[in-house]
Amino acid sequence: MEVQSAVELFESSFGRKATVAAKAPGRLEILGNHTDYNDGITLSCAVGQATEFAMAPVEGKTCSIISSMTGEITEFDLDNIDEAIKGDWTNYVKGVIMQLRKRGFEVPAFQAAVHSTVPLSAGMSSSAALEVAAGFAFSKAFDIELSGTEWAKVGQGVENEYIGLGSGLLDQFSSVFGKKNSLIYSDFRTNEVIRNVDVPEGYALVVANSLVKHDLVDSDYNVRRESCMNVAAKMSELHFDVKALRDVTPEVLEASKKLHDPIDYRRALHVVGECDRVIKGVDALEKGDLTTFAYLLSQSHVSSMENFDNSCEELDVLCELSKGHDACVGARLSGGGFGGISIHLVKEDQAEEYCEYIEKAYESKMGKKTETIICSIGEGASVEVL
Repeated sequence: MEVQSAVELFESSFGRKATVAAKAPGRLEILGNHTDYNDGITLSCAVGQATEFAMAPVEGKTCSIISSMTGEITEFDLDNIDEAIKGDWTNYVKGVIMQLRKRGFEVPAFQAAVHSTVPLSAGMSSSAALEVAAGFAFSKAFDIELSGTEWAKVGQGVENEYIGLGSGLLDQFSSVFGKKNSLIYSDFRTNEVIRNVDVPEGYALVVANSLVKHDLVDSDYNVRRESCMNVAAKMSELHFDVKALRDVTPEVLEASKKLHDPIDYRRALHVVGECDRVIKGVDALEKGDLTTFAYLLSQSHVSSMENFDNSCEELDVLCELSKGHDACVGARLSGGGFGGISIHLVKEDQAEEYCEYIEKAYESKMGKKTETIICSIGEGASVEVL
């Protein structure tokens, strides 16, 4: 595990050595958009970009954290963290402490240094990477034993209860359970990894960032979730075996279309369709049918545009431009949406050429820049005693 940047930042900032260091990756959602909080299934991966968290305990009640992003030390008192402070990035660390308290664990005062290569507010789950990295560091520093799934739930609890975002488990789950060069096929009813699915040889994932910052707390994310719950509730009245949208097939949803609010119906159509696309996508990958898999990626984005309304002009243009280069076989938005990133499945030996193409084509059409990253598929979170 390489956490040298955070370790060096800790020592230069606090004049002593860290005792524990953890590392947790960001993630890419490959298929299964907004399915996790609908008891659904997803296909995701951890990425090489990660957040490092180096720390050591201190006496008293005051915690001090420095980030390489700001270069400033932020302090908070452990007796005064009951509520999040709007716009404070340390909310994600304080939220972990609050979630651990709910589980009967106390986190004493500490000093910490954070370094991250996960782009912020881009849809690669920088917040989940920070939550998981902090949690794993606390686990070693303060003898807190939780399962991988429970650590993911700690991070989700931060988002749901401390930050106020009704998100599912996908982000934290991917950060915890990532496996190098494999996609994670997950079930969010049972909260388990079904199996890992090999990535096609000779292909890479390119991230093209719209640079539209999405703040999911202030977006329509929670409104979308409410629409999904509305449809699931009505479907459960008609079909006793329906507990969530996960249990609804596209055919059954279509048959009940007139019973739902038109907007709620379209939101549900997206989620039901995504669950179906995940099943078909896994099957296609395991058969080596890249043509079908690429089609499913593209159809996922169309559904985001037409049904879930969580895309934006910038993301739509990036996905449309992907069709203009032979290296790319499919593209879609990834993550919560409302800005953030698109992912592009491209031929590995043409990845750099494709990045140059998409950057120039996007600037020519939109008059502004995009940022591209060739992403490796990385391991999940890890921690070590220094």
